Amino acid sequence: MKPVCIINVVGLTGQLLPYAPRISQLGKHVEWTPPIPAVTCTVQATLLTGTMPDQHGIVGNGWYERHNSEIRFWQQSNRLISGDLLYHGIETAKMFWWFNQHSGVRYSATPKPHYGCDGSKVFDIIDDTQCDLVKHLGPFPFFSFWGPNAGLPASQWIAQATAKVMREKKPQLTLCYLPHLDYDFQRFKAPNMETVAQVDRCAGLLIDAAQDIGAVPIVVSEYGLVPVSRPIAINRILRDAGLLAVRQGPFGEMLIPGDSKAFAVADHQVAHVYINEPSVSNTVEKLLRNHPGIQSVMPPEQLRLKHPRSGDWIALAEPDSWFTYYYWNDDRLAPDFARTVDIHRKPGYDPCELFITSKLRAMFRVAQKKLGFRMKMDVIPLVPSLVGGSHGLVNSVDHNPIVIGPDAPEDILHFKDYVRRILQSHTNRSPRP
Repeated sequence: MKPVCIINVVGLTGQLLPYAPRISQLGKHVEWTPPIPAVTCTVQATLLTGTMPDQHGIVGNGWYERHNSEIRFWQQSNRLISGDLLYHGIETAKMFWWFNQHSGVRYSATPKPHYGCDGSKVFDIIDDTQCDLVKHLGPFPFFSFWGPNAGLPASQWIAQATAKVMREKKPQLTLCYLPHLDYDFQRFKAPNMETVAQVDRCAGLLIDAAQDIGAVPIVVSEYGLVPVSRPIAINRILRDAGLLAVRQGPFGEMLIPGDSKAFAVADHQVAHVYINEPSVSNTVEKLLRNHPGIQSVMPPEQLRLKHPRSGDWIALAEPDSWFTYYYWNDDRLAPDFARTVDIHRKPGYDPCELFITSKLRAMFRVAQKKLGFRMKMDVIPLVPSLVGGSHGLVNSVDHNPIVIGPDAPEDILHFKDYVRRILQSHTNRSPRP
């Protein structure tokens, strides 16, 4: 069996390859048409199953759980994915790909904080690689994985960790996730191309490790990002129409999805719109379809999204627009979590978590925490106009994801079988001494 290393460089497109020489040396790239929504969890599930969201069930980075009336984002259990996964029956190292918990792979590492009963949180990873990664590489730089300080250190750490696992364990299949190119392309309309060169150097560490063990390196991306300038508060539209239910409380207004006639789960440039009162369905469709910045409102079956987790309507933003999750009309009534990095509590994706209101305020909050005071890290601005880039749609070829590998397929749905064919092939090539 020929080993394979799949390097997931989030946000990489063909037009960025001139700034990524190590990746470009692997060969010609092929552009893919991603599933909708073109977001991390959905695309990764499609790559691993060879099926669309209506079959594998990962309809976004988050969705509404109808049975308990809760919106859940960034869940980690592998059991949420339906279908035969690429790595079933293959000795695999799964490094920071999503849905890593309970995946049954031989080696894995994934971020997972510890939560105390008093609300405290200690950052950590689950390391099932048998390589003592934290001992050898130091603590995982959690604050560079997401939040205002998100950037290069997380990708460097993941690349170094994955290279170590590859050389020590020599797995048949390695999956590595390099996230940081994504961050500045969301922050800025015109990001510095040095970011591409940085992730290229991280990929180079993996390419070298793959060559050392005789593995075939394959580079994939999940989506490309486009510049945006128009945030759309889709839940405020529904609220102004009298369709949204909220609860007033000591920590701000809370969305009550189970009591809402209609509400939306915003996820970059795509939003799932859930209808609890069937009589308003057509009204909701017309209301949203006619709103500036929304290019279409479609039934999920037209997008291969028909699944119990999906919304009753799918709203697609114009290419220069994206959806915020905001549902309050007065920032003084915003829930307390809105001004914090809180990816699991927010009922939608929030790219404003990549920004900070004040470094001085953040330093003050950290000092309070070190002194043992109860505090909240309320340093995230409620200013969606700061966001410079987004994704989720099927855009022009220049902004669609790519794959680079020997005889790479032109259809993302063929990727799983493509990798398995390489794994099942044989070669006389020996690992580098």
